[in-house]
Amino acid sequence: MALDVIVHRKRPAPSRAKKAGKKQRRRRRYYKMPSEEYYYEFRFDDDIGDDMVEVSYEFDFDSIDRYEMLEEYEARDRSTGETVAVKRVRPSQGDGGAASLCAVVREARCLDACLGHSSTLQLRGMAADDKTGDLFIVTEQLLGTGCGGASTLRSRLTRPFSEAETRALMRQLLGAAEKMHGAGVTHRDINPDNIVVGAGGVLKVCGFRCAITPAERFLGEPHPPLGALRYCSPHQLNGLRCYCPAEDVWALGCLMAELLAGEPLFTADAQEDLLDETVDLRDEIVNFGADAFDGVLEEVSLVGRELLAGLLAFNATERPTAADALKHRWFAENDVAKAKSRVEELHYVVDSIYDIIKNLTEGINYDKLQRESEFQQ
Repeated sequence: MALDVIVHRKRPAPSRAKKAGKKQRRRRRYYKMPSEEYYYEFRFDDDIGDDMVEVSYEFDFDSIDRYEMLEEYEARDRSTGETVAVKRVRPSQGDGGAASLCAVVREARCLDACLGHSSTLQLRGMAADDKTGDLFIVTEQLLGTGCGGASTLRSRLTRPFSEAETRALMRQLLGAAEKMHGAGVTHRDINPDNIVVGAGGVLKVCGFRCAITPAERFLGEPHPPLGALRYCSPHQLNGLRCYCPAEDVWALGCLMAELLAGEPLFTADAQEDLLDETVDLRDEIVNFGADAFDGVLEEVSLVGRELLAGLLAFNATERPTAADALKHRWFAENDVAKAKSRVEELHYVVDSIYDIIKNLTEGINYDKLQRESEFQQ
């Protein structure tokens, strides 16, 4: 699948609005519907103040005839025989056609950037129906029930997870975030409903409909998508449009606390009340540090609470990156425990071998003494 993202920044000529002392704000959208070559192009020009940003996405689409539709969200690839999941989008319908196309191409772009990591949903391709203009995002099939056909992490949150269990899950999720952020993708909606649980407890981050790429961080979206409120950072709750990887790190902190406690860290439903709760948490962390979680996470080690306090730092610049969080000593503790267990196993094996050799030696000596005694008689 070919994909190109082109960003041009230039300074437009002064307009009458600017001469009159007013800020110019202009947006222009246009796109091509599928042709026989199944080619789409989307362009978005945004003129805010003195800078204009032009973003162009280009995709090559397969024909939807390549897939045999099995159910509404399931198909079989005729060329490989693989069962895949399909998501249909109809950008040609209604006044929001261009916006729909923008959303589907952006989602596919972000999925494409995350290819190769076991804890992110894997994109198989894009398809188009030249008769109807419908688009299809094709991904790997996730078995089960729920998001994309698999059970979500939300359905597993019926009890507090042990610290060891949480460590194993957070290692996967932070690894997925490291992959996303390294590719320039910010998810913006990490929550238990957008994490599916596969065979063997493997987690996969899905729900990339709110994700953005670096180019779009320059754009002032008229209606920016907002993820699940209880996992939104203070910046998001304040309505700021500065979306960066640190917002995902906050959501992962909320998720880590929920795994350990068995219930959401924040309980309010209204945006303003949630913001008040984040401010209260900030004050607790500032005053007590890792001990701020003593009331709800008393069984969690101090090292674990230190990491959690970092992930939930109120100031985005104070949060660790996903890559740095994975280097935290809380994860190293697990490695030390495994190494200690291996050493103990090795000692057990050595002791067992020693006992066997000792028994064999004693048996040989006994036989020798017995033969000498018989000879003397």
